[in-house]
Amino acid sequence: MSLEIKNELGTIDISTDVIANIAGGIMSESYGVVGMASKTFRDGFAELLGKENYSRGVVVDNESDLLKIDLYIIVLYGVKISEVASNVQSTVKYTLEKTLGLEIDSVNIHVQGVRVINSDE
Repeated sequence: MSLEIKNELGTIDISTDVIANIAGGIMSESYGVVGMASKTFRDGFAELLGKENYSRGVVVDNESDLLKIDLYIIVLYGVKISEVASNVQSTVKYTLEKTLGLEIDSVNIHVQGVRVINSDE
């Protein structure tokens, strides 16, 4: 799927995968986020995704006039989940609106798990 923007010079098509990759990149740089999770559960376990799979942890809905984004994340044990989620929401919304010139209706955060990071890693 793609998002079509019309202006006086013509049209611009932006793939929803591009939007998902940008949102995933922004999310990965956020404090307290360990990584993206697959948007589907297998046997009740969240799958931690690498950088090449950011779009698998993001759902972009552009069916209506406004863009809706769902992020599936895994957070670091010991951080305040509500603060991390709020920070990711505002950062993703701001960056996508400024970068792409789009109006974002909502950024929904789905915390799929909590991960303990050992100091040995």
